[in-house]
Amino acid sequence: MTEHGPLAGLLVADFSRILAGPYATMLLADLGAQVIKVEGPGGDDTRTWMPPVRDDVSTYYLGINRNKRSIALDLKNEADLADARELARRADVMIENFRPGGLARFGLDYDTVAAANEKIVYASISGFGTGAGAGLPGYDLMVQAISGLMSLTGDPDGSPYRAGISVFDVMAGMHANIGILAALHHRAATGRGQHVEVNLLSSALSGLVNHSSGFVAGGTIPFRMGNAHPSLFPYEPLPTADGELIVIAGNDGQFRKLCQVLDLPGLPDDPRFGRNQDRTANREALRPILVERLATRTKDEWFRDLLAAGVPCAPINTIDGGVAFAEEVGLDPVVTTRGVPGIRNPITFSETRPRYELAPPGLDEHGEEIRKWLRS
Repeated sequence: MTEHGPLAGLLVADFSRILAGPYATMLLADLGAQVIKVEGPGGDDTRTWMPPVRDDVSTYYLGINRNKRSIALDLKNEADLADARELARRADVMIENFRPGGLARFGLDYDTVAAANEKIVYASISGFGTGAGAGLPGYDLMVQAISGLMSLTGDPDGSPYRAGISVFDVMAGMHANIGILAALHHRAATGRGQHVEVNLLSSALSGLVNHSSGFVAGGTIPFRMGNAHPSLFPYEPLPTADGELIVIAGNDGQFRKLCQVLDLPGLPDDPRFGRNQDRTANREALRPILVERLATRTKDEWFRDLLAAGVPCAPINTIDGGVAFAEEVGLDPVVTTRGVPGIRNPITFSETRPRYELAPPGLDEHGEEIRKWLRS
């Protein structure tokens, strides 16, 4: 494997599975880290999460496991456990998302690993931390429910909805990487590794940003508003002649531009609508005025003219449309790694490009060479 990228030379022992950990380690691998994916004899669960599939392989698995090498180890087998411990001893980073304490019986917990490898940055991802919630299973959907996210998602008079993706798994994976990189910086200064802990619920409460802040700082419990925003208007889909268009006025200047394009020049001077807080308070009076005007043209026509005027707006695409638009604006969203297409690493560097060298590995695809290296 070519050694390049900002994390070249970093060895990551990946004892994680499903989503949060594998997503985190794929991002590290894209940036040059050598990631060895340790799987149980049955492999990562996401190998079987299908459809959809590509060449009989789950696209779920493909989407979060490129640039890694796989070794299958049965930790209940003495020889395999010895290999796992040796990998942890040699690694710069170890990441795991077993239930808290689950690796202690194998001597792969932080304290045991750090005793043999004092420079290890050991990252643990759990559902609810290591205290009273340690025994709870860490599923993203549970956290969407418990954190309050689902209470914010859906129509005001309808049922709560989950987000369309496992949003807190992804968020926790990114938080884990921030912690890992911070700990590596600390290690560079001190020579000492440390234990980095992330849990889905803490990531969720942090990621709820204005809503969690509104409660802890303002005593306000938010509620479902459909596609409306509690603090801005317009900031939602509005109907046009042939479908809905997201229309945003994030400040008073944008609202004035919106009114210019819609040929509603008097609205910004109406005391009900001139300031954002007034528009938000009087949204039920303002919405039908905007809807009536938007109904005179198609969403694509408004999209073109509003964007040209500096008014944020967007069509509501399906995923194929999102990828196509990213291509249209020059983001080059799709990369191919040895014949397997995927979404590129979202970070761009001026000096050190992400790499796309290894396709997502088959189970134990690199086991023989890794065992030979570990036993040498």
